[in-house]
Amino acid sequence: MCGVFKPFCVAALFLAAATPVVAQQKNAPAAAQKSSPATQQANPPDQPQTAQDRFWAELNKLDWKYGPTQGDIGRKATISVPKGSVFLSSAGTRRFLELLGNLGDDASYTFAPSDLAWFSVFSFESSGYVQDDEKIDPDALLEILKKNNVAGNEERKKRGLETLALEGWYVAPHYDIQTKRLEWGTRLRPESGEITVNYAIRLLGRSGVMSVILVSNPTSLDNDVKSFKAALAGFDFNTGEKYSEFRSGDKVAEYGLAALIVGGAAAAAAKSGAFKFLGKFVGIGVIGGLAAAWAAVRAFFSRKQA
Repeated sequence: MCGVFKPFCVAALFLAAATPVVAQQKNAPAAAQKSSPATQQANPPDQPQTAQDRFWAELNKLDWKYGPTQGDIGRKATISVPKGSVFLSSAGTRRFLELLGNLGDDASYTFAPSDLAWFSVFSFESSGYVQDDEKIDPDALLEILKKNNVAGNEERKKRGLETLALEGWYVAPHYDIQTKRLEWGTRLRPESGEITVNYAIRLLGRSGVMSVILVSNPTSLDNDVKSFKAALAGFDFNTGEKYSEFRSGDKVAEYGLAALIVGGAAAAAAKSGAFKFLGKFVGIGVIGGLAAAWAAVRAFFSRKQA
């Protein structure tokens, strides 16, 4: 399984006996508390700490917020975090992604169910108001994405990360004019050979676009997408940031819907550098690397629950 968490393939090799992410949180579910390193250590105190021990110790340090609460996505939006869900700040998300073998980001936020059956990453692009009257051509966009993926893989190699081949659409891009939501999914195959699916959503706002990536196992993606979309009912742009609040004189983006799919700010790449989309965690190669690590986390948690 290789979704947004696919780069976690290396870490997956030593996660077989790890502790769930929620283990040491004060408000963690009871099942997670039972398997806390405080009560169940992977190794006796007199033995050297293993890589897996260090990994889980780092995960447990993250600032997980447990529902019911509210997650603030910068100063642009909020999302309701109901009971059974968790939220990570930008600092926590950066470290979370790094631990999963992916590129970190300074302005991204994580939302997930507390059992990590799937997880999502939110980040805002202050592009300006994106006009939504552009026609989308899936075939033409796929060709552009494949070219971008080649460049993305070169960057991944430089950083010692696993490369990924873009095989095609899992879900062709489509836009809902009522919800101002653009969605699509791509199928990726990492060097390890296991298919990864990146499911992306763009939520249009007054001053820019909220980018959301869902990380899920392809075998459960359909159900996870339904759960994720239900969670998005609790998402809302802050007052003054809603798409409907656009006023004459506001900044208008230099690109439309198609550019959001091929890299976020593809039309403005000359201003920010060819790999801007990698740093913003919206590129294909970036997110594809997280799935394996997350798969190991989820598998372990499921075994504990059983």
